[in-house]
Amino acid sequence: MNATLTEGPEAAERAALELEEATAQEIIAWAAQTFGDRLCMTSSMADALMVDLAAKAAPGIDVIFLDTGYHFPETIGTRDAVASIYDINLITVAPNRTVAEQDAALGPRLHGRDPGICCHLRKVEPLRRALEPYSAWLTGLRREDSVTRRDTPIVQWDRRRMMTKINPIARWTQEEVDSYMSEHGVLVNPLQYDGYPSIGCEPCTRRVAPGEDPRSGRWAGTGKTECGIHT
Repeated sequence: MNATLTEGPEAAERAALELEEATAQEIIAWAAQTFGDRLCMTSSMADALMVDLAAKAAPGIDVIFLDTGYHFPETIGTRDAVASIYDINLITVAPNRTVAEQDAALGPRLHGRDPGICCHLRKVEPLRRALEPYSAWLTGLRREDSVTRRDTPIVQWDRRRMMTKINPIARWTQEEVDSYMSEHGVLVNPLQYDGYPSIGCEPCTRRVAPGEDPRSGRWAGTGKTECGIHT
């Protein structure tokens, strides 16, 4: 790719324009060439689509998984399977406190009383620490995911973390996602086949009825739509 980048908001905006029509593989290859070992990616292990793409374009890439202590067993199983199948370096990151320690300090079921604080302690803050050694990170954000993500650029400047954020499949439709996963035999979290199209922590995720917004099962009834990592 011809896109060039020196770190910063203006450079990220320029790269976003240059890479808007590039394929996901081209975008990841460009990111790997640009940032080298200062590039990583994150995965929630809902599926291995981004892992599959990244492992092919940037073999051995660091993949960060946040183990909140509240995951479904199926998600942990998917993480372990992904680590054994794909050419990646899996890095599992945990919060500073275990669930038991958090319950002792802040009271039980913080996720029910204040999900925003719980997400911050168990997702946002651990990710901040995990990303410190890097200059850029890849995500699986797509514009179709939700209203809050419909303007997601291919490349953006993450002002909170002062690093470059790259979203290689931002333009992909659900049809394109399904087609790629079927064609390439991408590993999928089995919960996807059991009514969970969007998978988060077990206490804050419910099944979604046919026709419902795929993300409506996350923090249902709270008015919360994002954990805080991408907002």
